[in-house]
Amino acid sequence: MQPKWGTRGMAVAPHSLASESALAVLREGGNALEAMVAAAATIAVVYPHMNSIGGDSFWVVHSPGKAMGGIDACGAAAGLATKQWYAERGITKAIPFRGAVAANTVAGTISGWGAAHQLSKQGLGGKLPLSRLLADAIHYAEAGTPVTFSQSSLTEKKRQELSPIPGFAETFLVNGKAPAVGSIFKQERLAKTLRQIAKKGTDDYYRGELAQSLAKELAELGSPLRLDDLHRHKAKLIDPLELKHSMGNVYNMTPPTQGVVSLMIIGILDQLNLKRFKVDSAEYVHHCVEATKQAFKVRDQFVTDPAYMTKNAQSFLSPAFLKKLAKNIDPEKALPWGQGKGPADTIWMGVIDGDGNCVSFIQSIYHEFGAGIVLPTSGVNWQNRGCSFSLDPNTLNHLEPYRKPFHTLNPAMALFKDGRSMVYGTMGGDGQPQTQCAVFTRTATYGLDPQDAISRPRWLLGRTWGQTSDSLKLESRFSPWVAKELHALGHEIEMLDAFDETVGHAGCIIRDPSGTLQGGWDPRSDGAVSAF
Repeated sequence: MQPKWGTRGMAVAPHSLASESALAVLREGGNALEAMVAAAATIAVVYPHMNSIGGDSFWVVHSPGKAMGGIDACGAAAGLATKQWYAERGITKAIPFRGAVAANTVAGTISGWGAAHQLSKQGLGGKLPLSRLLADAIHYAEAGTPVTFSQSSLTEKKRQELSPIPGFAETFLVNGKAPAVGSIFKQERLAKTLRQIAKKGTDDYYRGELAQSLAKELAELGSPLRLDDLHRHKAKLIDPLELKHSMGNVYNMTPPTQGVVSLMIIGILDQLNLKRFKVDSAEYVHHCVEATKQAFKVRDQFVTDPAYMTKNAQSFLSPAFLKKLAKNIDPEKALPWGQGKGPADTIWMGVIDGDGNCVSFIQSIYHEFGAGIVLPTSGVNWQNRGCSFSLDPNTLNHLEPYRKPFHTLNPAMALFKDGRSMVYGTMGGDGQPQTQCAVFTRTATYGLDPQDAISRPRWLLGRTWGQTSDSLKLESRFSPWVAKELHALGHEIEMLDAFDETVGHAGCIIRDPSGTLQGGWDPRSDGAVSAF
């Protein structure tokens, strides 16, 4: 498969209609931020099993000659979300994955759209109104879009589990069954909600009529969220984390995300001179997996809401600390591996416009279909990100009112010493840092083009959406000798399909100093690169 090329603008998304929405905005003279708002709205409609406007989002943003920036659009736990509140409802061991009691954090993504739209006007001279940026999404929600295989198959897998959850069956099922591939899927209530946001602004979701409706129905369904919680929420502008790599500078999101983990992995591999191994060899995969284990240990000990962290995440990216972790890796033996963070849905998308403005974006409702609840008036499917909180006060991510939950989400970006810029990322829980590692090392270290880097067989240590085992999973296109050698090194090997969604839906765009754009999309997804 060949990479896609362009010069005036490029977008990549795991659903082709989202990348086309971004491209349409770029063609009208819109900038990368405006294009991403359009793509974010469209993907929330056309890929409903993976994300929604009832979830969170994170942005890493760069304009040539300016400092790197970011948007944290993550919602905090409800003021009522306490161990006692759950105990009163007979929940003492763990927060359930589904239902209204799992919908315990504010959905922040709409605030991120608003912050990005404002930044586009203030910093990039953006002129397109929000009504234009949401136009495609409104049309797709109202008129409907063809159901993808991914949506149909995942709906069927989750049908029995989610059918009893309020609002799920009437929204996502057809006569009690998953919608057929290619059938038209409409979301009229969501279309009205998006029209209201387009007309009254994103703030209406948190402090207007829409906020009142959301809060009322969440409370009626049994969620701890209240209007006060929505009122408190605002997207936050942040400075992303930075890794000084031998190839250039690499950026990712700050805690409560695991962005530092993705940076640590490639930082450790940089210390180990990864290029001495043949790409996709057993040695290559072994060192990537072992670097992942070292980074995950740090994550599981320290990474949480930054207000509760005992160490600065940037300190984990110092050369001295990375060198120390690199020394822990045994080239001849796999370290034991425990339990991962579990499944997650998500979408990642990237845009680079003709002026070189770059956006790396990720949006999620955590598990597939989030908490499963769909609010009756607005048609909003709410996230269950807060089920990642622990009810044990002695754990790192224990539940507290107004605390931000730990996020697997992390959008990545690199500025290389040779003047190239790159946006890249993926969906998939524990798999996100690992697939980012594959895409980054294959492009930056080995010089492969973005499409080749993404299409090649991938691996996954641990669990992600649809998986419960913590083995090292390999796509079947890896050489049998690679699997055999990795098993000999002590890895518990499990084989996947040739192109398996388990390893994520990745994307990548590279911009050359000449202005040439080169992009790759994931054949495991329903995605596309769109360019002109």
